[in-house]
Amino acid sequence: MKTKLLFSIILLTGVLLFMQFASPEEEKAGSIKLSCYCPPGFELNDENECESRNLYMQYSSLRNSGVGGLKTALPEGRHKFSPQQIDLGKYLFFDPVLSADKSISCASCHKPDLGFSDGKGQSVGIHNSKLTRSAPTLWNSAYLRTFFWDARASSLEEQMQGPLFSEHEMGTTPEALLYTLNNIPDYKRLFEEAYPKKKSNEIKLEEIYTAIAAFESSLISLNSKYDRYAHGYHQALNQNEIEGMNVFRSFVARCAECHTPPLFTNQQIAVLGTPDPAGMPFDPGAQTPSNDPSVRGGFKVPSLRNIEKTAPYMHSGRFETLRETVQFYTNGRGHAVPEGEDLILHWHIWEPNLTDYELDRVVDFLKTLTDESFKPAVPSRLPSGLAVKY
Repeated sequence: MKTKLLFSIILLTGVLLFMQFASPEEEKAGSIKLSCYCPPGFELNDENECESRNLYMQYSSLRNSGVGGLKTALPEGRHKFSPQQIDLGKYLFFDPVLSADKSISCASCHKPDLGFSDGKGQSVGIHNSKLTRSAPTLWNSAYLRTFFWDARASSLEEQMQGPLFSEHEMGTTPEALLYTLNNIPDYKRLFEEAYPKKKSNEIKLEEIYTAIAAFESSLISLNSKYDRYAHGYHQALNQNEIEGMNVFRSFVARCAECHTPPLFTNQQIAVLGTPDPAGMPFDPGAQTPSNDPSVRGGFKVPSLRNIEKTAPYMHSGRFETLRETVQFYTNGRGHAVPEGEDLILHWHIWEPNLTDYELDRVVDFLKTLTDESFKPAVPSRLPSGLAVKY
């Protein structure tokens, strides 16, 4: 009961803080002003930094409960950005002015209503360029060590430069991006507000990267039905969901060995032998940036948080539903490896031979990881004067 009460207090406090951000009506009434309040799930300290707060902080070890243990701590996360930097990052995230032809924004591929993914197996960039992979979710990216499906970036700041400066995605250049933002008076003013110790009124690339990283790091999803259960309120899950969780954590299915709570990823590369969509060439995955043939066809183990919202699934959207996806894992080791490919499959991929009933229960459990209680409000207008794009 005490855990349930504490959880409710934290959630309510976050919602109340969230309500203190500028409303759409306030945005329309005058010039855009950056928030001086932290997003929900964060507490403002004396240094004007937003510090992360969640119930997983009561657990002291990453390994104190074994593989798949419920009371397991989170890894160290990115936080301590100022409220102003986070809010500025939100405006930049939704602003198509960042793209070369002002047609798409970061949110075009990371839509809030689709779990901050885009609902496509192959994302679409500038000039309707079709990409080769899907857009992964941004929820809880503050806790991740690597980014992109092939893990080629080691920070959010490094990751965002990929789509920003790719001719097939947002299509801009560092020079063009700086020229554009430095010629928008509202952005000049807001950057000075977010970086009060600036020695120049010119916007710098590092300031852009930091602001977007600050916003993305504020996207925390840790208040799902599963989380309430994990913290001791066992009525949060029904019988089917508990059965699914037990299958998920079992040494037969072994899902939790890669999708390890509470992030539901072990942040490693796994070679699964996932089939590519018809007509698409084989994707070598992590082999390309690493030059390591042992991870040919390998991709980052994605978080399962809000997985219900991020269909289609796998790096190229090969599976349309969660049921199809979990079925893949019980169909036999290497059953979908293309002819001519000799992949070193991850040792967890074997033949669990789960029944249809067990697979259905796993899907029930996966849906308990949905939590959008701290989903940020979309700005009603932007400093660039362009329409919000997402």
